[in-house]
Amino acid sequence: MPSVFNSSVHKIFKALLTLIVCFLAGNYAYAQTSEASAPQSSSPMQQQQSTVMLPQAAPALTVARASELACGGFIEYAPGGNYLEIVGGEEEQEQRVYAEGDVVFINAGRGQGSYLGQEFSVVRPRGQFTTRLTNKKGFLGVYTQEVGRVRVTEVKENVSVAIVSATCETILNGDLLRSLPGRVAPPARTETTFDRFADPTGKQMGRIVLARDGRELVSRDQIVFIDLGAEDNVRAGDYLTIFRPAGTGNITRFRDEEIALAASGGFESERFRGGKFSNQAQRVRRPNHTGVYGPTVSTPEVRSRRPPVPRKVVGEMVILNVQRRTATAVITRVAQEVHTGDYVEVQ
Repeated sequence: MPSVFNSSVHKIFKALLTLIVCFLAGNYAYAQTSEASAPQSSSPMQQQQSTVMLPQAAPALTVARASELACGGFIEYAPGGNYLEIVGGEEEQEQRVYAEGDVVFINAGRGQGSYLGQEFSVVRPRGQFTTRLTNKKGFLGVYTQEVGRVRVTEVKENVSVAIVSATCETILNGDLLRSLPGRVAPPARTETTFDRFADPTGKQMGRIVLARDGRELVSRDQIVFIDLGAEDNVRAGDYLTIFRPAGTGNITRFRDEEIALAASGGFESERFRGGKFSNQAQRVRRPNHTGVYGPTVSTPEVRSRRPPVPRKVVGEMVILNVQRRTATAVITRVAQEVHTGDYVEVQ
């Protein structure tokens, strides 16, 4: 029995061993086939492909935003005839002004050449503009506000439906339509040290004659109008210095600058005799020849005999668009407030 049992165990062991060898051989062959068919893998360091990130180009800086280009307005010398206008709106029974998103009606349709998708600038002429702030004779042009934009969404025979796509002001019935101006904001230059006492360049010189929305004191990024135009050979993108001559441009002006007495017996007490001189008066004109009550030096006299002093530079501007006698500009830098009447000079 033991021999038979041992023989059986031996046979079973031999069979198991054969099965294990066959299983291992099969796995080996499968692994070899998989390696042959699969692409050769690289080392972990090689598997990490290097990605080169190129620096993103920063958007070019401009001197004005889109709103300043679209809403600046202009002073046009001789505007042509224009019959296109806003004549109503979808909700006109409840409103008489229109803003972005409102639907308006235009007095032109297929018969007048309107088409789907057509865009217009909405303008509001305010009349001929004259001012004492310029040396130019006659009127400078018709001051025209730019109040928004509309886009045609449906065309009828003699009328079109349009949506207000942008507004600078509320749009009114009767506002006129013009083709969209193809304006591009000039690129901004690298700012340098602001020279507040820069010498004149000798180039074209004019004045700020008006500011947008009737402002009289303006600052950076605000729109102004100057009395230099195409007839003065200025162009969009020109930089101008804003200045005022020394001693001028005061917001409040006094007729009498020297109002303090030079001396008075009432300045001193009878007991302590502190002195009859005034601390707030100009010096006496001839101290070696006159007493304390002699004539004093005045500010106008000093200014009349002094050598030329630097002008007062208060800011910088860039021209956005040019008309015949005027130009629209945006203020880009200021040293203090700028006001209408300040002088400008092409750099």
